[in-house]
Amino acid sequence: MSRTGIKLPALDLSAAKPLTGLRSRGRSSSIVKVEHVGDRSVEEFVDRGAYSNINADWVNSKGAWMIHVVLIIFGKIIIDTLPGMTQQISWTLVNLFYLAISYLMFHWVTGIPFGSDLHGGAYDDLSLWEQIDDGAQYTPAKKWLFSVPIGLFLASTHYTNYNPWLFAINLTALVVVLIPKLPQLHRQRVRFLTDNASGMSTPTTQSFPNSGTSTPPISRMPTAVHLTEAHFQ
Repeated sequence: MSRTGIKLPALDLSAAKPLTGLRSRGRSSSIVKVEHVGDRSVEEFVDRGAYSNINADWVNSKGAWMIHVVLIIFGKIIIDTLPGMTQQISWTLVNLFYLAISYLMFHWVTGIPFGSDLHGGAYDDLSLWEQIDDGAQYTPAKKWLFSVPIGLFLASTHYTNYNPWLFAINLTALVVVLIPKLPQLHRQRVRFLTDNASGMSTPTTQSFPNSGTSTPPISRMPTAVHLTEAHFQ
């Protein structure tokens, strides 16, 4: 009986790369995000009612409404004293300065500057506008504060002779100040370019080694083993 030889190349597994697991790709940040501040819990109502909030109660005090008119007139007189000032630029500056101070005071700054520990931090995330009248809407004080910017805008539009460029500037500033006063945006915050709050990662396709990477090159091929029938006896 003739012996049949079978040549099998030895496999070298040292060059094979292990499979990598699932890779995670973090979710991209949100461009615009609207979130609610404050929990409206029973503890928050108790903390807010423990002491009087003097940071917002002055709005309903005697003379608090008239001070807006006095400041507008006083600012107009000061701006008119600048050399080379025209009535169009003067009214525009008065309108912009009042709206900027109003936005900074009523909508930008949050919390209370003194006695915050007396309320257990219940006002830390609330703006002055949200603290007025304990957050109630359509109160006389809020109606007055809503109408003053509109009245000043109409006056500045009239005295600027309805200049289209100055009208666009004054109207833009007015809209920016009035939007945070809307009841629909009460305790709402608009965030830009914020991270995704879910904290989850999006799985990607499982990574496999490229074809041929686990195949040893010819130069590294080991010597073939010669098998005969004697190996199977």
